[in-house]
Amino acid sequence: MAKLIYSMLASLDGFVADESGNLDWAAPDDDVHAFVNDLKRGGGTYLYGRRLYEVMAYRETAATEGSAVLADHARIWQSAGKVVYSRTLEAARSARPRIERTFDQDVVRALKGDATADLSVGGPKLAAAAAAFAARLVDECHLLLAPVVVGGGAQALSRGQRLELELLDERRFRGRTVDLHYRTAANG
Repeated sequence: MAKLIYSMLASLDGFVADESGNLDWAAPDDDVHAFVNDLKRGGGTYLYGRRLYEVMAYRETAATEGSAVLADHARIWQSAGKVVYSRTLEAARSARPRIERTFDQDVVRALKGDATADLSVGGPKLAAAAAAFAARLVDECHLLLAPVVVGGGAQALSRGQRLELELLDERRFRGRTVDLHYRTAANG
């Protein structure tokens, strides 16, 4: 069975965006981006909430923009299937997405069972706040912690929900970001 892996860049105090929804502090350098590319390379379907999908959708046409690392990331993103969970999104802005109105844990379990490559889940509301973690579907997570404190906003991991995690690995990057790689205890 394929794994469902949650990966998210967060501030040191655990937020993926500040209280204004600002992400300017979260731009990864090429070292971190290359690491994320390797995490995603060869992966299968991405499960996104609407907001994260809208942030990522520019990669559909970004193959020739920026550094070689960013171009590689765009190619990896373009080749992946996507499921976008949204009650409001009318049409997708990229190729290969499927829009679902609600998160159905049985459908995601079936996706994991049928997949030939690991799946990725992203977005604080979809993954952390309730759906994927609460349904015990997440097998591993990569929390990439940026050396900044933003004081509030959208949380990377949900409050009010106990998560038992087993540290598998850690990595420091030149730009002071740290990756903490965990397995969820419920799925270990």
